[in-house]
Amino acid sequence: MIRNKMEDNMITRKERALLIGVNINNQPHFKESIEELNNLAISCEFEVTGQLEQNLKEPNRGFLIGSGKIEEIKPLAEQYQPDVLIFNSELSPSQLRNLSRKLEFKIMDRTSLILEIFARRAKTKEAKLQVEMANLQYMLPRLIGLKESLAQQTGGVGTKTRGLGEKLLELDRRKIEKRITELNKVLESIKRQRETQRKKRKQTGLPTVALVGYTNSGKSTLMNTMLELFQKSENKKVFEDNMLFATLETSTRRITLKKSGPFLLMDTVGFISQLPHHLVKAFHSTLEEVNNADLLLHVIDISHPDHEKQMEVTKDTLEQIGAAGIPIINVFNKIDMTELKYTAMEHSKKIYISARNKIGLDKLIKNIERLLFGQFVFCKLLIPYQQGSILSYIIENAYIKAVKYQNDGTLLTLKCHQRDYQRYRQYIYNENNICLKTKP
Repeated sequence: MIRNKMEDNMITRKERALLIGVNINNQPHFKESIEELNNLAISCEFEVTGQLEQNLKEPNRGFLIGSGKIEEIKPLAEQYQPDVLIFNSELSPSQLRNLSRKLEFKIMDRTSLILEIFARRAKTKEAKLQVEMANLQYMLPRLIGLKESLAQQTGGVGTKTRGLGEKLLELDRRKIEKRITELNKVLESIKRQRETQRKKRKQTGLPTVALVGYTNSGKSTLMNTMLELFQKSENKKVFEDNMLFATLETSTRRITLKKSGPFLLMDTVGFISQLPHHLVKAFHSTLEEVNNADLLLHVIDISHPDHEKQMEVTKDTLEQIGAAGIPIINVFNKIDMTELKYTAMEHSKKIYISARNKIGLDKLIKNIERLLFGQFVFCKLLIPYQQGSILSYIIENAYIKAVKYQNDGTLLTLKCHQRDYQRYRQYIYNENNICLKTKP
């Protein structure tokens, strides 16, 4: 079968989007919010053809935007030929229904756009279930408006695949409620599994460092750079890309520092302004991993013009999930993309780096060692040969400087955590070469 070029272009072209932003009471970060909406649309593989903005003292209860602005959209739609109108604010069920009827276009809001991105990026079973749960909870009160919105589409032209939201709308309300109940049970089971895994990690005694921050700030790049420097293992690297929400799953890797020993480094899902509460709730078991960290590295894209606002969003999100009291280092990343010169004291909670170009990582490592391994002590332990499990544990979880095999056991010169020092103090080898026999 021979197709002409016009048919090929119609099949392969991206869906076009017209962005609509409403600035309520002169919001201070409105411009940045619209720019972020544009980036979100691009991340969702839309072709952004134009945008429309309106300043209002308060949102229109029925349509969000004013009636005059609705009339402006019609000629703009003829000009830009969009497949979808994307609003920067979350639309109520009635607003979605009214806009769909009035404008006769597929309608999306910021929340549904983020949910769609998560649906496309989810790879693991847990992430897919979490995204499905968030989608169902968002759509349940909006079923009528969503169905009307999708009904305005002229067919499949320009659409490679239907989004998860469109597929879920094939279910009726009763089936959706039943599915939500089923997902709750499965996610509760996964949550219990995560708790068991966390307990096992705690039993190893290895300290944990969590990478947190705004989406696309460079967390995954920093993890891969650390792996490259200290593990020399390509197959352990995590996925990274210059896009919003490149990482949706929590990845944990073991890092062994030459001077201080091993710790666990955890990459986490990025935060964003107005992160949908459905997502926060659905991903709560994943975000709880942050709560169990011994140290947080707050990665900040200092080249972003609105990075201070992004820092506030991360801080607020950490408070929301109960991680506000954990020690934190602010890691200002991407200094290679700015013209300013940054310096940092070695004993500072502000570090300036370029993860991609490996700039400033020496100071970051020193601060991690200071805050994470401050509770570590040098000692000698004489482990009897019959205590093989204890010997394996110590070798696995301490920084071993020397090993000597004696008649009565293995003599280790090491650096270990204060917890392990107290736990195994009966095996301490004192200065007079006498192994202490006191109970821990």
